[in-house]
Amino acid sequence: MVELIFGGLDAGVKGKERQTVGEIYDIFDSLASELWPTTTSSSGGNDNSDDDDDGANEGLSLEEQIKREVSDMKKPRKEQLFVVFISCKPPVDPVELVMKYVKTVQETGASRTRHTQRLVPVMDTCYAAIPDIKELCQKVFSAFFEKEGDKKFKYKIELRIRNHTTLSRDTLIQHIASWVPEGHTVSLNEPDIFILVEVFKSICGVSIVKDYYKFSKFNVLELANAKKRKDADEGADGASRTK
Repeated sequence: MVELIFGGLDAGVKGKERQTVGEIYDIFDSLASELWPTTTSSSGGNDNSDDDDDGANEGLSLEEQIKREVSDMKKPRKEQLFVVFISCKPPVDPVELVMKYVKTVQETGASRTRHTQRLVPVMDTCYAAIPDIKELCQKVFSAFFEKEGDKKFKYKIELRIRNHTTLSRDTLIQHIASWVPEGHTVSLNEPDIFILVEVFKSICGVSIVKDYYKFSKFNVLELANAKKRKDADEGADGASRTK
């Protein structure tokens, strides 16, 4: 599956990178047109998920194609994750865009994606070094908290470090907490907001979101499956009451 860091990151099935980018572009282009109707959208071309298979079978007889398909079905399948970064331009807000999408998935149970697992909105990025991350955090924190006025928040830092060995998790969390403006307090159990920090190789992305756990950490597959299970349970309860 793919993890999408949008504005950001995204996670999906290895070998389906083109299809993942295509389906995400289509969805976000549609949502952006609703949220920012005056924005000129430009999305990448759609990829056909069968293109690679068609190319591989070209020139083979029907019998040979069937043998290949049977052989492929017998192979053990192991899903591998990969990460995709998709950037966006103002006035598109990656947090607002992702929130709109996950709310729709939770309400309808339709993810409209085959290969995307999780979305991570990123307000901005920088080089993964303490001075750069400090400057980025102060920028993101200032923009968010100034917009919220005098309201004080309980927060939790959600940090993920991948393919990076320079900065340790504990050290980075301590630094990030020290950069949060005074008056806001840490809460591991009942946070009002979540500070998302993604370190991938030499890049760091930061954002602040609400309802992160409510929307299953923006895991669209989990949200869609939860809605389907809920509908199935309600249908079963309704059927039992009519008997």
